[in-house]
Amino acid sequence: MSDPVLLVEKSGGVATVTLNRPKAMNALSFELRGLLGAAVEELEADPDIRVMILTGAGKAFCAGLDLKELGNAEGSFSDTNKTIQTKDPVRVLAQFSGPIISAINGVAITGGFELALAGDVLIASSQARFADTHARVGILPAWGLSQKLSRTIGISRAKELSLTGNFLSAEQAEQWGLVNRVVAPEDLLPAARALADDMLSVVPACLPAYKRLIDEGYAQNFGEAMETEQKVSAAANTGVSSQAIEERREAVRQRGKDQSAA
Repeated sequence: MSDPVLLVEKSGGVATVTLNRPKAMNALSFELRGLLGAAVEELEADPDIRVMILTGAGKAFCAGLDLKELGNAEGSFSDTNKTIQTKDPVRVLAQFSGPIISAINGVAITGGFELALAGDVLIASSQARFADTHARVGILPAWGLSQKLSRTIGISRAKELSLTGNFLSAEQAEQWGLVNRVVAPEDLLPAARALADDMLSVVPACLPAYKRLIDEGYAQNFGEAMETEQKVSAAANTGVSSQAIEERREAVRQRGKDQSAA
């Protein structure tokens, strides 16, 4: 019996979702994309799961679409392309309302690069590398890479990567602001879990609400985003009592002292 291609482990409010096709560099087969969609739907419906960690098994994070499978598919590439877009794993992940931490353990190539960028926070192993090989395969991206990458690292750097297909090291990715930090391979999942625990320690309702507010504003121009913040905060903050603020203020003060001493 073959191993499952997707692993989901739940622990203390965090779900660790692992792409588990290590021999195929965790390439996104039809099966894997379908199971990822079902898993995200199940996790979003679980009130106990508030943060997701996404990672890969073996030496790769994700090599993108399973090109071998696509090459053997019946019909034209136009037909296949429709299937690619209707099973977009980036849109699937966007259905999860809590934070997603991409724990990038190895290469993230093309569609795998797009999958990594679907995370709200990116932490990379020192063994991680990134590449956009769409132009080398002869297709254009459909899961957001052409727009999201330029907004993350700047248009000139994005063009350098996408128009050459060259690989980017974890260290350079950190310098360019693509990933939040780089850690040793053995520290990757512990670092992601520690960050997830920090997120779980905030006021529960604020976690998805603040993420949503940031994402909505990021998609707008600055003036519209400021108006959105005013509107959303006015509605949300009226339900917070002075007593609750005072109790939480003391907890924030103590946390600041503890972190300064660490």
